[in-house]
Amino acid sequence: MALKKPAPAAAKPAAKAPAAKSVAPVAKAKSAAPVAKAKVAAPKQVTISQKQMAAELADAHELERRDTGALLDGLVEVLVAHLRKGDRLRLAGLGILQVRDSPARAGRNPATGEQIQIAAKRKIVFRPAKELKEALIG
Repeated sequence: MALKKPAPAAAKPAAKAPAAKSVAPVAKAKSAAPVAKAKVAAPKQVTISQKQMAAELADAHELERRDTGALLDGLVEVLVAHLRKGDRLRLAGLGILQVRDSPARAGRNPATGEQIQIAAKRKIVFRPAKELKEALIG
């Protein structure tokens, strides 16, 4: 009885898939719609609360956090009171806040195309200061 010697490793062909499992290559079907490209995720936007701003101001100016919090609360109250009266608020280095009246107008319902009446309203408008624009845009 003769024993078979294994073939040397160098003589073996590269590993292939078994013949029984091999499938003929399938031609790619062209689709009618183009493939959408993956969207690049926008950087996550951080929201800073009034409490966090008070903490930053307190640390920067060596004040109590509750004092800076009360100061910011008072600032918001003053701003709201003046905007209700219709005053224009100019904050140096930040911009101008004011209330504008928007008149009633005709519009259309986008779903039905039906003409509708849009009521008059008041809206808050902010116009950034030149310094703010330059700091953000360059």
